[in-house]
Amino acid sequence: MKKLSKLVTTVVALVFCTVISLSAQQQGSHPLATVIDPSKLVDLTYPFNAQTIYWPNASAFEWRPEHWGPREDGRWYAAGHYAASEHGGTHMDAPIHFSQGRHTVDEIPVSHLIAPAVVIDISKQCRVNRDYLLTPRDVEDWERFHGRVPKGSIALVRTGWGKFWPNKKQYMGTDTKGDVANLHFPGIGVEAAKLLASRGIVAVGIDTASMDYGQSKDFATHAVINGANLYGLENVANLDHVPATGALLIALPMKIGGGSGAPTRIVAVLPLR
Repeated sequence: MKKLSKLVTTVVALVFCTVISLSAQQQGSHPLATVIDPSKLVDLTYPFNAQTIYWPNASAFEWRPEHWGPREDGRWYAAGHYAASEHGGTHMDAPIHFSQGRHTVDEIPVSHLIAPAVVIDISKQCRVNRDYLLTPRDVEDWERFHGRVPKGSIALVRTGWGKFWPNKKQYMGTDTKGDVANLHFPGIGVEAAKLLASRGIVAVGIDTASMDYGQSKDFATHAVINGANLYGLENVANLDHVPATGALLIALPMKIGGGSGAPTRIVAVLPLR
């Protein structure tokens, strides 16, 4: 029955795309212009600039113009130079980040970068405790209401921490360069990470600086997620605009060969209804 259902779904999708394509051709427009509704797109990415938050002991984002103005012939030309650590701003943690031999950024299958999203909201708990950790109970409570976390999905954890961006002191707990001892922000607990991984997800994401909470010393959650060859998305913006279910997530990192992480443009495509 599952194979039949999948076949039916595929056929319906092909028919739908064909109808859309023919309709668009008759109207003289590109088929994708008919399918994509801009009002259903949510940018979940913070801009990279002088305010972008990085780990206290990491190199911050740098940008400078190399040429910005008219050329000798009077025509306009603009080009700049940038440099930064892999892990800062809205970015991806590739599995190799905390697990030897796992995927680097460029090895992650494209099919894992475009996937259904679920959002587990623990913002109420985090308002009371800035060191709160997502628990298995939180995941199970979500599943009681929405159903089992789907296999092949990206599990996003909303802590509400986006309200502090880009105030480093409030967002990280400290704004002192190199100070990793006084970091305070929510994260994903180890047991919750194990539970999510067991659901067959392809990635997790969170609206804080790390999958592990600020006071973590061993980064055990990273070890669980990356050890399962799953990637993580950190400093995800605007999660309050994404529903608990129904959205499609597109997370496209800079394809750094051998990279342990990369700046990532993340977009949510909201459900039609």
